[in-house]
Amino acid sequence: MIRHIPNTLTLLNLVSGFAATIYAIKGYNDYAAFCIIAGMVLDFTDGFAARLLKAYSDIGKDLDSLADVITFGIAPGAIVLNLLTAGGMLPVPAFAIAALIPAASALRLAKFNNDDSQTTSFRGMATPASAFTVVSVVLAASYSDIVLFDRMAGSPLIISILAVFLAVMMLLNVRMFSLKFTVPGWKGNEERYLFASVSLLLLLIFRVAALPMIMAAYILISLLWPVITGGSASSGTA
Repeated sequence: MIRHIPNTLTLLNLVSGFAATIYAIKGYNDYAAFCIIAGMVLDFTDGFAARLLKAYSDIGKDLDSLADVITFGIAPGAIVLNLLTAGGMLPVPAFAIAALIPAASALRLAKFNNDDSQTTSFRGMATPASAFTVVSVVLAASYSDIVLFDRMAGSPLIISILAVFLAVMMLLNVRMFSLKFTVPGWKGNEERYLFASVSLLLLLIFRVAALPMIMAAYILISLLWPVITGGSASSGTA
């Protein structure tokens, strides 16, 4: 029974993604966002459980990618579709733009599964990071007092640009650091500590409204760190 725990957690991740998709279709974007966050927690715990219990399997690896396509691809795509149509965009172009996210997520995961080099960093934005970027805008618009985020979520132009940007970032061969600590201490984890410090500061100041800013900080640190360090930074959920 113990060896089935990781796959059970992965299936719960998939169910969370399914629930998020249904909520988004019905117009409950905030509920969908919370379901995606639940899927992220489950996605982390299934990998942790697999390492702890030494319950690795090819089925588990494939199942993890299938669940991630649902939770971090289709579900945020459904949220984007709902935001676009609620903002007044016609259904056909809205669908075409929203479909970029699940399509790019599936391709991103397929590439990740066939690339053993993405351990301490990723090539392209990881699918949970892409999904959380969408989630951050929804939560900031729903639960903060900053009008800017409400206007962002209600603007088809801004949401369209965001969807295209995320799809491109998932497929570009650019280095994005992983949040996983592989060694203790400062050395080798400088980006992670910097990101954690910036994130904590933003949360203390802006609370829920800090979420989109945190994702922007993650992208900027990932892109600028190799430039700052002269390209010395080293090159996984996907």
